[in-house]
Amino acid sequence: MFGKMMNRYYYGKSGKGDFHKEDLPETRWQLFWEMLRVRFSALTRLNLMYMVVWIPALIVIGRGVMLCFNGLNAMMEAENQLTAGLLTQEAAVEQIQTLRSLLEGVVMQTLLYLFPCIAITGPVTAGVTYVTRNWARDEHAFIWGDLKDATKSNWKYGLLTSVITGFMPLMMYLSNYYYGQMAQNQVLFMVPQVLCLMLGCIWFLMLFYMYPLMVTYTLKYKDVLRNALLLSIAKLPMNVLLRVITLVPALIAAAVSFFFGYAIHAALILGLYYVVLGYTLSRFISVSYVNGVFDKYINTKIEGAQVNRGLYTEDDDDEDLDEQEEIEAESEEA
Repeated sequence: MFGKMMNRYYYGKSGKGDFHKEDLPETRWQLFWEMLRVRFSALTRLNLMYMVVWIPALIVIGRGVMLCFNGLNAMMEAENQLTAGLLTQEAAVEQIQTLRSLLEGVVMQTLLYLFPCIAITGPVTAGVTYVTRNWARDEHAFIWGDLKDATKSNWKYGLLTSVITGFMPLMMYLSNYYYGQMAQNQVLFMVPQVLCLMLGCIWFLMLFYMYPLMVTYTLKYKDVLRNALLLSIAKLPMNVLLRVITLVPALIAAAVSFFFGYAIHAALILGLYYVVLGYTLSRFISVSYVNGVFDKYINTKIEGAQVNRGLYTEDDDDEDLDEQEEIEAESEEA
C-alpha cells in the first residue's frame, strides 16, 4: 500500500484530459485558472523535486543576503554613532567606506559562487518546462517519468542555457562597476555600461521562450536563440509585465524588509514560498502565456501543427458529429 502511494506521488496518475469537449474553456484566461486549480497540488510536488538542484543556489543566496544585511546594519550603526557624537566625522567616513568595500566584496563573491550553482539547474529546468507546458494546455504528463525523459533529451541545450544565465548577473555587475568607474572621468563609457545592462535584461526576457522552444520544437541552438530574441522583442511590454508578476513575491519581501525592518522574517517566508511552490508556479504562468504566443507566431505556419490545445474550437463539434455519424452507421449495419 505504501509503495503504491509513493509511486502515485512521484509518477502521478495516468488518465484522460481534465475536460470533456462540451465544457472546454473558451479563452486562455479560463484555461489558465482551470488548469492551475486542477494541477495546483501537482505543482507543489514538482516544485519539491525541482528544489533539489536549486539547494546550492539558495544556500549561496541566503548567505549573501545575511552578510549584506549585517553590513548594512553596521553602516546604519556607524551613522547613528556619528549623529550621537560617539564617532568623529573622519572615523565614521572611514568606517562606512570600509563597510561599503566589504559589501562590494560580498556581492562579488556571491555572484561568483552563484555561477556554477545556477549552471547545474538547466537540464532539470528543461524537464520542468516540458511537464508544466503539457499541464498548461490540458495534456497529461507524469511528474517523474516525463520530467526524467525531458531532462535527458534536452540536457545539452538546457545546460548551455543555464551556464549563460549563471554568468549574466556576474557580467552585469562587473560591467556596471567597471564602466561606472570609468564613466566618472569619461562620459562615453556609459555607452558600454548601458549596453551590457540591456544585454542582461534581454537575456532574462528571452528565458521565457528558450526552454519552451527547446522542449517543443526540434531546433538548432542558434535557432532557439534567434526565435527567443524575436519573440521577446515582439511581445516586449507583455514580457516585462510577466517578469514583474513572477517577481512580485520577492518585491513584497524587499518592501517589507525596507519599510518595516523584518528582513529575516521576510527572507524566511520568501524562501519557504520558493521551496514549496514558487519556481514551478512562475514556470506555469510563463508557459501558459508562451503556449498562446507559439500558436500565434509559430504553429500557424507549420503545416499540420495543432493549435489552441485545451481550448474549445468548432472542430470539436465537427469531431463529435463525425463520431455520432460513425456510431449511427455501425448501428444500422448491425
